[in-house]
Amino acid sequence: MLKAPPEESRTLRTERIECDLVVVGGGLAGVCCVVTAARAGIRVALVQDRPVLGGNASSEVRLWVLGATAHMANNNRWAREGGVIDELLVENVYRNPEANPVIFDTVVLEKVVEEPNVTLLLNTACIDVMKSGPDTISGVRAFCSQNSIRYEIAAALFCDASGDGVVGFLSGAAFRMGAEKESEFGEKFAPSQEYGELLGHSMYFYSRDVGKPVKFIPPSWALRDITRIPRYGALNASSSGCRLWWLEYGGRLDTVHDTEKIKWELWRVVYGVWNYIKNSGKFPDAENLTLEWVSLIPGKRESRRFEGPYMLTQQDIVEQRHHDDAVSYGGWSIDLHPADGVFSEKPGCNQWHSRGIYEIPYRCLYSRNVRNLFLAGRIISASHVAFGSTRVMATCANSGQAVGMAAAMCVKENLLPDDVTKPEHTRRLQRDLFRAGQHIPGFQLDDPNDLARKATITATSRYHLKEFHPDGPLFPLTRSIAQMLPVSAGKAPKVSFLVDSQDITNLWVELRTSDRPDNYTPDVLLAKKEVMLPAGKDLVVEADFDVEIDEPRYLFYVLQKNEAVHVRCTNERVTGVLSVVHRGTQTPDHDIGVESFEFWPPQRRPGGHNLAMTVDPSIDVFNPENVVNGLARPTSGPNAWVADPDDRSPALTIIWDEPQTIARVDLSFDTDFDFSMESCLWNHPERAMPFCVKHYEVTEASGAVLASVRDNHVTRRTHVLDKPVTTDRLTIRCVEVWGKGVPAAVFEVRAYEAAEV
Repeated sequence: MLKAPPEESRTLRTERIECDLVVVGGGLAGVCCVVTAARAGIRVALVQDRPVLGGNASSEVRLWVLGATAHMANNNRWAREGGVIDELLVENVYRNPEANPVIFDTVVLEKVVEEPNVTLLLNTACIDVMKSGPDTISGVRAFCSQNSIRYEIAAALFCDASGDGVVGFLSGAAFRMGAEKESEFGEKFAPSQEYGELLGHSMYFYSRDVGKPVKFIPPSWALRDITRIPRYGALNASSSGCRLWWLEYGGRLDTVHDTEKIKWELWRVVYGVWNYIKNSGKFPDAENLTLEWVSLIPGKRESRRFEGPYMLTQQDIVEQRHHDDAVSYGGWSIDLHPADGVFSEKPGCNQWHSRGIYEIPYRCLYSRNVRNLFLAGRIISASHVAFGSTRVMATCANSGQAVGMAAAMCVKENLLPDDVTKPEHTRRLQRDLFRAGQHIPGFQLDDPNDLARKATITATSRYHLKEFHPDGPLFPLTRSIAQMLPVSAGKAPKVSFLVDSQDITNLWVELRTSDRPDNYTPDVLLAKKEVMLPAGKDLVVEADFDVEIDEPRYLFYVLQKNEAVHVRCTNERVTGVLSVVHRGTQTPDHDIGVESFEFWPPQRRPGGHNLAMTVDPSIDVFNPENVVNGLARPTSGPNAWVADPDDRSPALTIIWDEPQTIARVDLSFDTDFDFSMESCLWNHPERAMPFCVKHYEVTEASGAVLASVRDNHVTRRTHVLDKPVTTDRLTIRCVEVWGKGVPAAVFEVRAYEAAEV
């Protein structure tokens, strides 16, 4: 029994924690930063002021995780972010194809608590910063409301991933809030005062059918005049969650200090909307619905942005500018919202895409005046316009991973964040990020420690794309469709398609490509021709053009819209090959600094079939040597070894001229980087991606099995051997693939003499 006598006053219990890196903010940026840094061997403390991790992706807010893939609605092919965020999304789809946000909470939490180098503090808010000098943080003070403990956490380095930038603010880091004028950076999309300078918060709700009529009596504070919401006519009984992202408010207020005021207004809106749906009499399909869940906190889009040595701008995104210190990338549209949100007469958002993904330089990821402060998440150094794209969660996570790796480098080599901008440090940072699964556009892994680079790579077979059998559905040409094919330099191959035509008609066939070999906007017309079709079935349409290709890239064989024609498809699926469908054109009505171009995204599985076709000569780009080219996803080519579909025991062999000592083997598989893997509201058709090798074995020259995995569904596997082996060859035997009839594919094989690299 504890019996405390009266005292004049008491102080809260205080605990001191010492580590190498303190990360404040447990959204996906903070999570990916922490996991990356911990795996790299440094001690990390994660301070999170909520009871769960994930930020806006958590079950508290329930926004889907997206980034460059943008619901697969733009031209950013194979653009899903790699590394830790890829691990989270792939695992979530495998465990949780129904996209339950509560399950996603467990996936994120598990990823953090599995790391022994992480000290996790939930329900703990940073309330103060300690400094050892005007430009140096020495520690943070935090308070946990659940255990009444004050924490003093000391470290050499700090990362602010808090969303509002609490560490940056308290430490005196330079920041901005609001929108820059066009004159500052020459950004033609800079918003006017009428449009507003800040994006607001949103609040989501879920409903549930209980099988009997449900009466709803609104609280007294619910919004009664639904006509105050100009878009109320778009409301319906079936939409819920972040499909109602436009229930937004707060952009005219201080989105930091007025958050509670904004929350109350959003509660008024949500309960008013539900009252309208239930009680207006306009939605009879809502009779059996109950209000299952309403978020207790709003999802916040924008507040402070902090200044680094470089500030990303609209031009960096639209022009896809190259940066020597690029460490991550973005690809979401420049997505700005009117400050009046749900009460605005304007459209809920203005989204403008670039032709492809863009680079984010390292210089955007640390403070320009607080020398040991990293920036992660939506507060990185970007203009308001550029922030409209960088703010989304998968992009934030990607940059957070870069910060975690940079912090580990700083700790191990006694560096400060700015020191990493020296070219030799930047190259090592990029190398380490590639090793950890990060993709950086315009770069590839250059790893002198990788023994596989010194080997000869052979395979039992390799895929030659010469035919897709006509065993799939018919695609009606109510929209134009294109087959994307990876080709080498030389004459464009002749491709023949099968179509059915209801009438005598003319069909236009085009050959297109993109302005850059690693872009997928088919805006460069190489050739076109008109094909006369009789009425009939299984008619052959030849796309044979006398066109020379100067370097490896994707070509688009386009069949233009013709409602009298259906195209024969195939059920065959192959790594790095897909079809895309015309979905409209981005056309700004005046000069806002963005480009006009067409959108050609794929259809989602179980749709999204390739076209039945024959190819002459066959396409030979799926070579075993691809597994050591430093790229682990399709770019200007598939970058994968793909086995022949008829190979019953496909295997890849790494052969050295003399025996090597191997302690670690890294493998990368195809989990379909083109698939968005939204974390909530979107159900997914598969638990594991059809291109992924399900069962494989790694053996050495004697045939001894070094590793065997039977239910692989993840992108990357690292096998640290119990005991290093000396051998002159390694063989990766692909026993089974998840997709029926899908040929085995491997993106990358790396071998190291040491377990840690």
